[in-house]
Amino acid sequence: MKKFLALLTISFLLICPAIAQKKDFTSDQYFKENFTGIMNKLPIVAGWQDDEHYILVKNGNRFLVDATTGREEKITGENVVLSGRNTEQASVYIKDNAVYTRINGVEQKLFATDEKILNPELSPDNKFVGYTKNNDLYTYQISNSKETRLTIDGSEDILNGYASWVYMEEILGRASRYKAWWWAPDSKNIAYFKSDQSKVPTYILTDIQGLQTVEERTKYPKVGDHNPEVKVGIVSPTGGKTTWSDFNEKNDQYFGLPYWKPDGSGLLVQWMNRLQDSLIVYDVNINTGAKKPFYTEQQKTWINLDDNDRFRFINDGKNILVQSDKTGWMQLYNYDISGKLKSIITTTGYTVTDVNFIDEKTKTIYFTARGKENSAHKDFYRVSFEGKNMKRLSFGDYNHAVYNMSPSGKYFFTYHSNVSTPTKISLVNNEGKIISEIADSKAAALDDYNVAKTTFIRVKSDDGKFALPLKITWPLNMDKNKKYPVLVSIYGGPDAGTAWDSWSFSGAQQWYAKEGMIQVVMDHRASGHFGKEGVNYMYHNLGYWEIKDYTTMVKWLIDSAQADPARVCITGFSYGGYMSCYATTYAADVFPYGMAGGSVTDWRLYDSHYTERYMGTPLNNPEGYKTSSVLPYVSKYKGMLQIVHGIMDDNVHLENSIALTSALQDNKKNFEYMTYSSGRHGWTGDKRKHFDNLKTSFIYKYLLEKAVPEGLLK
Repeated sequence: MKKFLALLTISFLLICPAIAQKKDFTSDQYFKENFTGIMNKLPIVAGWQDDEHYILVKNGNRFLVDATTGREEKITGENVVLSGRNTEQASVYIKDNAVYTRINGVEQKLFATDEKILNPELSPDNKFVGYTKNNDLYTYQISNSKETRLTIDGSEDILNGYASWVYMEEILGRASRYKAWWWAPDSKNIAYFKSDQSKVPTYILTDIQGLQTVEERTKYPKVGDHNPEVKVGIVSPTGGKTTWSDFNEKNDQYFGLPYWKPDGSGLLVQWMNRLQDSLIVYDVNINTGAKKPFYTEQQKTWINLDDNDRFRFINDGKNILVQSDKTGWMQLYNYDISGKLKSIITTTGYTVTDVNFIDEKTKTIYFTARGKENSAHKDFYRVSFEGKNMKRLSFGDYNHAVYNMSPSGKYFFTYHSNVSTPTKISLVNNEGKIISEIADSKAAALDDYNVAKTTFIRVKSDDGKFALPLKITWPLNMDKNKKYPVLVSIYGGPDAGTAWDSWSFSGAQQWYAKEGMIQVVMDHRASGHFGKEGVNYMYHNLGYWEIKDYTTMVKWLIDSAQADPARVCITGFSYGGYMSCYATTYAADVFPYGMAGGSVTDWRLYDSHYTERYMGTPLNNPEGYKTSSVLPYVSKYKGMLQIVHGIMDDNVHLENSIALTSALQDNKKNFEYMTYSSGRHGWTGDKRKHFDNLKTSFIYKYLLEKAVPEGLLK
């Protein structure tokens, strides 16, 4: 029998050599992300020449590809002209202290300037360039080289066409680069915000850079402070008197992104009260400034006033596609130009995330949504203007990211993956038929390596209402008799989940799996998986539900997944930093370790618009501000927290971390603390490498409980 078993063992090894010969990754692969030959670099889909030919960039070369046959032709010489829907044919830019335009490939120098010109933009008819300088709004008429100053009172406190900090950060979005003016489609007018921030408190940032003291002043309204007073004006690009919309700028209010009607005949202005639970969109007469309500919305919690496209004009401007989460789920609605509801296009139970393309000829909307098939997936659909004949166009059990529809909407590209399938690019038609697989990021050689397994699971919340998502990368060669340390990476902000059923692969991930660490990404009930219905749990109560759900998931890891309760670490930046600080204090019994960067530690220290959206004000929600602060729970802290902050962070100010470290000191608690000179809300270069080393050292000391291997630190 012994001889038989020995022969059987030898035969098994001979038949299955691959099992015994799986390779570990090399140092270059682990630490330098050099996965050449193991993972393929995906090409870039650069756009469409026409409805049947697209541009593909790979290995530094461009190819014109036939969508039907897949035939590739290398592009040489002159640029292939892309379709107008996919690329800008006219642009304006600044180089060498001069303003230039490029229209249909022809560059023209307009004028030289020593002044700081901001946000130049061509008019739709390419006859004017608009811009701001010294907080005033200007135009430049190309035909006669004439500059016209449209406003005259710009100053540090009066901003014409230039946004205040809180409007840029929280309403218009960082992509606006502070731009607060908008061309009419017919180029006959410009709408703009005039902001008076004289009553907004000034926040002073101070740093030592080299031997010099650096000071920076920002008008930054915290909760309950005065906000900028904003007026909405309309002015001709050739100058003249501004027509002011009929609002009282002294009221406590916000204005969102305005929308020009397609023919330039009117302006839709979004107005919101300070409590942010009431939205009225007014139709403003551009000649008189008179306004009338066009669309109204009220919610029991809050309404987002952000840079997303709430309105899109359809049916040749006769109708408006409206996005709203007033039912608890982001849906699409069809209104006529007078503001009357025509049809409800999508239903509740899933979240519309993007409108990708509108086909006016067939009256069809192509859109992306999450949650209809799986809340951890995005899928692609089409539906009629009336909400009929909805069809899923994406395929399989994948998370889809859809890009570059062809000019008529005949084709689209999808980047699709799940936790066990590396990302692929496929070309699909608007019936959902896969035309071709363009690329696969997985090379065959990947199968020769010991790759850590990543799984996506769900854990029931304590109240049984939600299936909470976890994305887990497991240690290699787990021993059922061992307990393993856990690193939980989160962001945690409202409607900002990070646990997606999608492929993730990096040298650091694979290295820590080899070192024996459970790596987790997880989301709570208010992360977006469960629509606005779930996000509403956060109202007036930041911190509580996030940590309650995180605690539930960590306890599951301890009870069911070999997690060591003594070596659980939570880490994140910004809101994730807040979560890490809150977890290691409020829930110290479950989270002994944390790494927190750029953290809010008390919501009274953060800006008005963001904080009051969720928390109200300290006057109408004093208990909520108390319980959401990290500071009252410092006495419960008993592990080790690494606190990191940029000294010049103009978003989440350093005082947040100073308040926490002071409270920890007063309670005789030990912690790690690091600041970065000149660091904003994040930092780069050598300081980033230092920060990475700091986190690596923390992980080895407290979670892996051994010395950092030689050569691992950058």
